[in-house]
Formats: sequence, structure tokens, C-alpha cells
Amino acid sequence: MSPVLSISNISKAYGPVLALNNVSFEVPEGCVFGLLGPNGSGKTTMLGIILDVLLANKGTYSWFGGMQPAQARRQIGSLLETPNFYHYLSAWDNLEITASIRTEGLAGREQVLKQVGLYERKDSKFQTFSLGMKQRLAIGAALLGKPRILVLDEPTNGLDPAGIAEIRELIRSLSKMGLTILIASHLLDEVEKVCTHVAILKKGNLLLSGPVDEVLRSEDHVEIKATDIAALEAALQSMPAITKMKRADADTLLITCGEGCDAAGINAHCMSKGIVLSHLVLKKKSLESKFMELTT
Repeated sequence: MSPVLSISNISKAYGPVLALNNVSFEVPEGCVFGLLGPNGSGKTTMLGIILDVLLANKGTYSWFGGMQPAQARRQIGSLLETPNFYHYLSAWDNLEITASIRTEGLAGREQVLKQVGLYERKDSKFQTFSLGMKQRLAIGAALLGKPRILVLDEPTNGLDPAGIAEIRELIRSLSKMGLTILIASHLLDEVEKVCTHVAILKKGNLLLSGPVDEVLRSEDHVEIKATDIAALEAALQSMPAITKMKRADADTLLITCGEGCDAAGINAHCMSKGIVLSHLVLKKKSLESKFMELTT
């Protein structure tokens, strides 16, 4: 997949506070890309920069392989703030105003209302909508003009479980239509369930980026003991699937396993080296614990 967005060495400071520090990553075409990190990690600042709301102190970015900014903006739909519509007007009339402001024409209103599942409520006043419906209408407004990429900042913030489920399902359905979607979120669960790719930020620094199943791959820990702990350490040094090893106490090793490594394989390897294990326990590591280790 070719990149829809390329970000190269972006830095942004607010006085003495460095909000983004030399951040680089690419958003492939057709993906659902999660910009993940705790509050204050620089996610919203990054979205502001790539949407020309903020200026970076350093670095560059390009849309669609270097397309001219004015032309690129017409192919980007975005939702950065709380939905802002006239409460006493219907969904249909609110979208008419949005389309007029963007000079998009009115022909797309019916299509986007069907896309976000609100066509049957098109004549209902905005004030009668649930929070989830209001958010879906805002996403519908961002879809006017048939953008190639949709940029969403914390799209499930403040929603109840039903509203969160609605937005997730909407994102999945839009992705199946071929739309590229960039989501900023502090929720691991949200990114894990809907995103194909992710970049993880912490205090303005990029920690990891790439496909979700690679970046957020969970790791297994194995706790093992043997009479001769030094001999055990030496034997395990020759096992390439072990990515980390440390002593938990005087006679116990805690090892981290990569692909192709499991408890049975470790036991067999040790036996082949003449070492009998007195203790072997597999401890699964959750994605949440890995995320917390990275970001706290």
C-alpha cells in the first residue's frame, strides 16, 4: 500500500514544553491507522499540524505523494472537536449549512446520512439525538465531498458503550468502502478492535509504529528454575527465540519469548543441554500490560 500521509521529523514546542519530538511515520492507503497514546502525548497537536491548524517548528509532511496542499485539503474529511450543529435544526438542514460553508453542494447529503445510519432520522432535530447519533452526524458532515481520508480525534470520547459500539461499526463499514481513516485515541481497546496500523506516542516521542498485530503483539513470560542457575543461563543463551532474560531471584530466571518459543521447547532445549528444570511456569502477558509499560 502506498502512503496517503508521510510525516518526517515533525517537532512542535509550546514555549519550554516539547509537544512533539522528531516524529516520523507513514499512513498507508486503505488502512485504519490509530495514533495511540495517553492524554498529553501529542496526538491532537499532530492532527492540528497535518490539517494546517498548527505550524510545526521543524519537519515536513505530505499528503497523497506530494499533492499541492489546497488540492489535498479537498480530499480530507476531519472531525477534531465536539460536534457543532444547530440544535433546533434537523440533520438534513444542518448538513445543508455544512455543505454550503464548504462549497460542496447538496447532492451528497442523502448518501452520507445513509452511510452513518441516520437517513431515517434526517428530519429529526439535532437536539433529539443521542450522543452517539450526534457523533455519527458529525462524521457524516466530514464525509461530504467524498474525501479519500477521514481524520478523527477521539471519536468515542464521552460515549456510552452503545455509542462506542456504533462508532466502531461505522469505522469498520467506512473502511470496507475503501476509505483511509486516521484515528487519534488514548484507548488501547479502541485501536486494537478497529485499526490495522498504529503509531504509539509518549510525551511527544514516537515509541513504535507499524501494523497493529506486530506493534501490539503480546509476549509470553516463562519463569524457570534449575539447581545450577549459571549453567541454565548459559544454555539459554543459545536459544534465539528468547528475546530477554533476567534473574528474578537467586535461583529463578524470568525469560521473554518471541515467535517459535514455548514452554515445551524451552524444556526440550534444556534437557538437550543436560539441565533438568525444577520449575517451569508460563505467564501470559496482556496487550494492556505491554501498552502500560510503554506509555507510563
